[in-house]
Amino acid sequence: MNEDKQSLETNLNSAVDALREGKLVAFPTETVYGLGADAKNVDAVNQIFKVKQRPLNHPLIIHLPTISHFEHWASEINTAAWQLAQKFWPGPLTLVVKRASHVLDAVTGGQPTVGLRVPNHPIARALLHKFNGGIAAPSANRFGYMSATNALHVEKELGTQVDVIL
Repeated sequence: MNEDKQSLETNLNSAVDALREGKLVAFPTETVYGLGADAKNVDAVNQIFKVKQRPLNHPLIIHLPTISHFEHWASEINTAAWQLAQKFWPGPLTLVVKRASHVLDAVTGGQPTVGLRVPNHPIARALLHKFNGGIAAPSANRFGYMSATNALHVEKELGTQVDVIL
């Protein structure tokens, strides 16, 4: 394994550990950087809102490792949603479906639906596969500000409030 791959592997392991400890991780997607937390950890999800200064009624997207995780997070998936997922995932498509009963109100802003996505960025995919769960992640910037498109933007805007920046 070359040095870059070892470094990425080490960083991914640190990010997964941070997520499991209820900390925040910034990671790239094919669109913008996301500010992620374990979607099943209410304290971690609430930390996203605090750091972003985001209103609590603004739902978050849950990023998934593969389409096979779709049914775990949704209570109903109609034919059109399945077809879209099969055609465009992984990719920059978020599908809004009826949420499963275990999905946190903190993630959905109390709505009966949840936004789900399987990103196609190689680092996001590697992180999600290693974590093997849902990561709630809006863009990694303060609410109402420009979305971060690289790690330096995240560091400048959110600084030490993010535990790991990939």
